[in-house]
Amino acid sequence: MAKVKPRVKVPKKASVGDVVTIKTLISHKMETGLRKDKETGELIPRDIISAFEAKFNGATVFSMNLHAGISANPFVSFPMKVTEAGEFEFIWNADGEKTYSKKAKLKVA
Repeated sequence: MAKVKPRVKVPKKASVGDVVTIKTLISHKMETGLRKDKETGELIPRDIISAFEAKFNGATVFSMNLHAGISANPFVSFPMKVTEAGEFEFIWNADGEKTYSKKAKLKVA
């Protein structure tokens, strides 16, 4: 499988009270476990991102569960009202107890 690469887009700065859009994308094949390898004919093992969580200063601000019907490289976008400066932590949980994460800071102007 290609390297899993999480990417996030958070505004560099915002004002208190602003509603900003947070965007994330993770490069991941999202194998359903139903496809066969073209060379061997064997089933490719299931490997999907099953959950996503976004935390801001340690508190969960957005979370969702994903299922096998989600396309490869899942993109997630959500709004958030700015209350203070801080740090986001984005966490993707995959099959096989794999976890991928990325952090980003938000400055208040």
